[in-house]
Amino acid sequence: MKEKDIVMRVKEAKRLRVIEETIEKQMTQEKAASILGLSERQVRRIVKKVAREGPTGIIHCSRNKPSNRRIPEQLKNRVIGLYQETYLDFGPTLTNEKLFEIDKIKISTNTLRTWLIKEDLWKKERKGRKHRRWRERKAYLGEMVQMDGSHHDWLEGRGPKMVIMAYIDDATSTVFARFYDYEGTIPAMDSFKGYIEQYGIPLKLYLDKHTTYKSNAKLTIEEELEGQKEPKSQFERALEELEVEVIHANSPQAKGRIERLFGTFQDRLVKEMRLKNISTKEEANKFLEGYLPKHNEKFSNLPLNMTNLHREIPKGISLESIFSIKTKRVLKNDWTISYDNQLYQIEETPFNTRIKSVMIEERIDNTIHLTYNDIELKHKKIEKRPLTLKLKEEKEQLKIRKIHILPLDHPWRKFKINPYKYQKRSLLANTK
Repeated sequence: MKEKDIVMRVKEAKRLRVIEETIEKQMTQEKAASILGLSERQVRRIVKKVAREGPTGIIHCSRNKPSNRRIPEQLKNRVIGLYQETYLDFGPTLTNEKLFEIDKIKISTNTLRTWLIKEDLWKKERKGRKHRRWRERKAYLGEMVQMDGSHHDWLEGRGPKMVIMAYIDDATSTVFARFYDYEGTIPAMDSFKGYIEQYGIPLKLYLDKHTTYKSNAKLTIEEELEGQKEPKSQFERALEELEVEVIHANSPQAKGRIERLFGTFQDRLVKEMRLKNISTKEEANKFLEGYLPKHNEKFSNLPLNMTNLHREIPKGISLESIFSIKTKRVLKNDWTISYDNQLYQIEETPFNTRIKSVMIEERIDNTIHLTYNDIELKHKKIEKRPLTLKLKEEKEQLKIRKIHILPLDHPWRKFKINPYKYQKRSLLANTK
């Protein structure tokens, strides 16, 4: 390198001046070491090199040379090729996870991000966020759980459209989820039943105001005066039976934790299922069984307090009965009821008294059960009502009329008819 071609950094220029003064005996090596922050032994090596090579000796010999720890160009090209073929819309972090998990390639996420930016395959856009008031997490596991459903093209056209019903613990961000055909009462009941069977019954459930979770029916003035309670949705009624407090959010931002979870699912989960070529609801739910433990291990947190407030399912209760659509029906004289255009005949009851009404339970498995005071009644479907023979006994009933005798002081007894006056009126009428 010629002297005119030497390009030095400020630090190197400073070091060269000190070393030159040391070579010219204007400064001791001990003083030079103190100024440069080096050992005297290192200063002696630099002095010898500069004396031998000139100013270029101050520049490190590895300048403008590839690092000995540099990743081979062949591996870089392979990674870029895999990204373009398989992970094109993946972010650098998720791509790096899949490269290690599937392709057994281990590199840092920052290195991958740098490669993708240089190849113009990734551009991170910084998005401005609106100011939101931060809410502190709950302190206990099971103190409050957020729940909602998310509509999305989860299978990217490979299968039917689905809704994911998800639950996230507010304290730990532990997640439970299942896929369903729609968002409604039965999916809500079935998913919550699955949640409590795995984790237990939480104290509170945080929901939005979807009609599945909150009834929009209002009481009339007469009903309010009678002291009737506000109408509840079937899901609210089930939660009340389990003594779970229901909280309804006024906006999506109020339940931001589960909204952010859906954003993560719509990015990561969609791509994970694409790699497995999942195309049915059954395959998707089977995949969730293995995916959610990994998700929770990666994204969940420890609670502030290690006490678990989830309650065990009480013994003696029937979750199948609680998680059902319950409708009250009046029992006919022939011991039949009608529900959903179908007749049901009650065969026998353990009660001696006449039953006026029964409760119809349409359960998650689409079976119909009839109960009275939580006792199940035997019944069967019938096509038409049974014929009843009514024996009419014709009996002559003698109605004895009671003769009413007027009292002596009654005005009618004091009234007297004038026969002459009556005759006179009759004669006048005849002459006319």
